[in-house]
Amino acid sequence: MIAIAICIPVQNEEEELPKLFDALDALGWNGRDSLNICLMLDGCVDASADIALAYQGRSKHRVTIKQEERPSGNVGIARHRAMKLGLRALGIGEGLLLSTDADSTPGSDWLSAMLNALHRADVVVGKIVRVEGSANLLQNRVEAYYDRMAVLRRRLDPVPWEAASVHHHVGGANIGIRAEVYRSLGGFAPLPNGEDARLIDDAARAGFRVRRDAACIVHTSARHVGRASGGLADVLRALKGAEAETIQVAHPGDMVWQYRRQAEVRAAHALDRLDLAAAVVGLTHDHVRGVARDCPNAEAFAMRIVPEPPGGMRTVSLAVAERELDFLTGCERAI
Repeated sequence: MIAIAICIPVQNEEEELPKLFDALDALGWNGRDSLNICLMLDGCVDASADIALAYQGRSKHRVTIKQEERPSGNVGIARHRAMKLGLRALGIGEGLLLSTDADSTPGSDWLSAMLNALHRADVVVGKIVRVEGSANLLQNRVEAYYDRMAVLRRRLDPVPWEAASVHHHVGGANIGIRAEVYRSLGGFAPLPNGEDARLIDDAARAGFRVRRDAACIVHTSARHVGRASGGLADVLRALKGAEAETIQVAHPGDMVWQYRRQAEVRAAHALDRLDLAAAVVGLTHDHVRGVARDCPNAEAFAMRIVPEPPGGMRTVSLAVAERELDFLTGCERAI
């Protein structure tokens, strides 16, 4: 039996909660595993608490609710509180924490896809699909660009725990993590935004297996007024009416430079040839040996030792980046 906690911060989501609860009840669940729904009500002043309590009374799952009188004012704090509620529900043993949002609806196979992925990895980043996402074509293009970069990355630097269908975006609305891994990382940082990306970066740098799995799908709100400053709503609002020539993204050539070197130093680490790794990254053997001493495995070593490209990580317009990526992927296929 596996103990699972689905952890959800809630702040004034009376309109969205019924859809979320319907989705949770529709999850494919074998009935053998222990499934806990953990709702952290973050200073709600609407009817969210009443709706949550009504769901607790009728749900086929075990539902735990905690109410904070005052809002945290910080998405990282709110998300971490929800995860701590999940840890308490799991108890002292091992278990799985799944994170989603109150304005989101997991697909019916989300739970089974997450469990399958977490059999192969320590952390899983699922794919987030925006409701009515086609309304923001430019955002779709940005996401498609970075998804293509994720595919290219794993062609250049394959790892055994990665999904067959990968993606790029990290969002707290769709993350799965082993409880012991979450504890060891210290959880979501108390950041006003970007707490999800920080956790995933910390996990990779610590040597944990991070899997970006597009089979784990959560649908989320495409609203332009959000809960977190700098969050998805702000991004969508900033892109409204913009042009591809004005949107800046990371240069594909610079990302490929990093991907190639991460693959090379990963291979050097596996061969115990730190001299080769030093030559790849242009550092002294002593420096590289010092970094390797603090890394538990090749994943941590690759994430920590490879620097930015010599000229820094450049940005270019989305239109230029798409053309450059077309060229790069064409060259890779020709090799």
